[in-house]
Amino acid sequence: MRFVLFLCCCIVTSMVQAAELYRWVDAEGKVHYTDQPPPASAKKVEEKHLGGNSIDTSGLPYATRQAVMKSPVTLFASDCGMGCDLARELLSQRGIPYTTKNPQTSPDDAQALKKLTGELNVPVLVVGSAVSKGYEKGAWDAALDAAGYPKSTAPKKSAPAAGSKDKPATGEKPAPAHPWTDK
Repeated sequence: MRFVLFLCCCIVTSMVQAAELYRWVDAEGKVHYTDQPPPASAKKVEEKHLGGNSIDTSGLPYATRQAVMKSPVTLFASDCGMGCDLARELLSQRGIPYTTKNPQTSPDDAQALKKLTGELNVPVLVVGSAVSKGYEKGAWDAALDAAGYPKSTAPKKSAPAAGSKDKPATGEKPAPAHPWTDK
């Protein structure tokens, strides 16, 4: 029983690591699984192409992606001055992806805003189904927090200084070499 379990683990591990997996039957009827192409005499050859990396590389933190799915953010704004500028700055500082609608330049956006609030005053923040009229940082932060958006963006790694090819920035320790690579 342990041998069968061990064999299954080995097959699963090889499937995860291989880009292509072959299943084939030899002349004696034995089924083989390999990452190498089977011999020409093989019967019932099945070739599986396994996908590449399944890691999400969208760049958004997990919490932000979840919040976007549950409560997307829309900003109704125009060139209204400081209120609209502060609204954009807040969303940018928090790293929140949002849709901008400008009722000044788009009749459809103006109609949507009028239907939503009954007036054409901007800025207006829509987080899921919650609507906040006018810019008030505390109220906007509360709406974004309630929807699960992170309070700040994830810190970005500092780039190596110019001329120091693989050296870390001052104060950082170099990452240890991965045991499976040659580096």
